[in-house]
Amino acid sequence: QVQLVESGGGLVQAGGSLRLSCAASGRTFGSYVMGWFRQTPGKEREFVSTISGSGGRTIYADSVTGRFTTSRDNAKNTVYLQMNSLKPEDTAVYYCAAAGGTVLRTTGYDYWGQGTQVTVSS
Repeated sequence: QVQLVESGGGLVQAGGSLRLSCAASGRTFGSYVMGWFRQTPGKEREFVSTISGSGGRTIYADSVTGRFTTSRDNAKNTVYLQMNSLKPEDTAVYYCAAAGGTVLRTTGYDYWGQGTQVTVSS
């Protein structure tokens, strides 16, 4: 069982930056593929990024490529999402998720955090 807690959300102006953090419980954090997703009211949850257990491989959604960067610190059991050049359309609740195994994925995650709100004003 893995418990995930996101933090770092808030209100920011367009063009600004935020860094989200996701702290995980457990001793085997490095064995999990981690993902970031986002959701706005009335829409399905959207894949944002994923990172391998070692942190050496990442995949991003086209909508955030070049602006968002995901990283992880396995010693701290934490994964990060650095968001730069934010746009109003980035406004959403952001969730982190964990999946066992080594295959990077955009679906099929086993554990989810409670989410953190990001609001980008124009």
